[in-house]
Amino acid sequence: MSARVGSAVEAWEDEGGSAPALAGAPETSISGTESQIEWAGRIKRRVNEEFDRVARSIRAVASKQNDAKRAEADSILAILEDKRAFVMSQENAGYFIRDWQEISDQVRQMILQDARYVAIKSRAARRK
Repeated sequence: MSARVGSAVEAWEDEGGSAPALAGAPETSISGTESQIEWAGRIKRRVNEEFDRVARSIRAVASKQNDAKRAEADSILAILEDKRAFVMSQENAGYFIRDWQEISDQVRQMILQDARYVAIKSRAARRK
């Protein structure tokens, strides 16, 4: 990036033009071309919002459950936050563009495929 472009970007950011930091996500820089970085930044914000949406859903269901189910939900929320931290720590713009451009049920699938989630569900099944 040229010094002139760098100065323009700094001025733009000083005026509040930069995207807000993602709440609850570690701050990382993204590598790629300027357009890839901008594109991936928008995707990354949507991905973070999807993690928030899934967390709200889990909490809403857990609030209506007994203590054992709420404890399971807390464990699942911990898994969710681990997955969020992993995803948000990715530094390659291509990762977000390739894997997260079209958000469907990736967050749910990440949880379902986690060994800790499988263990939680198998313990719950044995209690029945």
